[in-house]
Amino acid sequence: MSTHEFDVLTIGNAIVDVIAKVDDAFVSREKLVKGSMNLIDEARAEQLYAVMGPATEISGGSAGNTAAGVASFGGRAAYFGKVKEDQLGAIYSHDMKSIGVHFTTPKAKDGPATARSFILVTPDGERTMNTYLGACVNLTTADVDKAVVEATKVTYMEGYLYDKPEAKAAFREAARIARAAGRLTSITLSDSFCVERHRDDWHDLIKSSIDIVFANESEIKSLYKTQNFDGAAEAISRDCPLAVLTRSHKGCVVVRGDERVIVPAHPVEHVADVTGAGDLFASGFLFGHTHGKPLRQCAALGSLAAAEVISHTGARPEVNLLQLARDNGLI
Repeated sequence: MSTHEFDVLTIGNAIVDVIAKVDDAFVSREKLVKGSMNLIDEARAEQLYAVMGPATEISGGSAGNTAAGVASFGGRAAYFGKVKEDQLGAIYSHDMKSIGVHFTTPKAKDGPATARSFILVTPDGERTMNTYLGACVNLTTADVDKAVVEATKVTYMEGYLYDKPEAKAAFREAARIARAAGRLTSITLSDSFCVERHRDDWHDLIKSSIDIVFANESEIKSLYKTQNFDGAAEAISRDCPLAVLTRSHKGCVVVRGDERVIVPAHPVEHVADVTGAGDLFASGFLFGHTHGKPLRQCAALGSLAAAEVISHTGARPEVNLLQLARDNGLI
């Protein structure tokens, strides 16, 4: 492989979103809590799929969405994620490859089915999610392709992976390979509950092995057990060379040592679905960063990508982000 064959490698849970429109009676009949996210087993997944009616299947997963965003900007993206050799696994693989993402993680031949999240949308736009994690949590060190990690400028890892010991080991192995090859490493903290589960481990990981941290306001405050955002920003500045802290409609703060770059959120006429906002923000920022853009421009690209994805249903861009960036004078 040539030097820097890839700009960004993302590693995370490979999940297919199965989206269906339902009425409130369906939600009640299935004894679901409207607007909630539930983890379900394979039997329940099959039962829900059988009764939910016509559905749209869209490949998702946090890190997968980020890879899709990088590719849409014209970046060279790679992805590690585990699916099974089944119908949804084939859909996931096809979707990633069709948008130009390098995805060659071996499919599982047995064991749990490909992960899927059943997203039931009621007429008021509320989303009730039922997620079967399946094969995606069975990523191991055997799935870490050393050559791809070594050929990538930034390896970006999804915090959710830390919930399973084997996936955690794969995560740390990828970071070790990247660092040894002189490449950059990055982590997204994923959600504040994830932070609570892994706080001590992550303090150690960030200080020893991570170059860029992505977190929203609640996640970074949870990491440092504080309600003070500025204090959390100061703390991360001592622990990591670069931190990108998003604050929803308030925009973001990029932290590098004593430097603070504050960038407003990109305006959005109508917020349809906030799923994927953080994932796509990361894709814009990382695309800019791997192409040598100043921090302010990286953050503006991230804000633009996040604004695009929350303007419609689904967690992946519906327009070419490179063209959108050009139209907005950001590239």
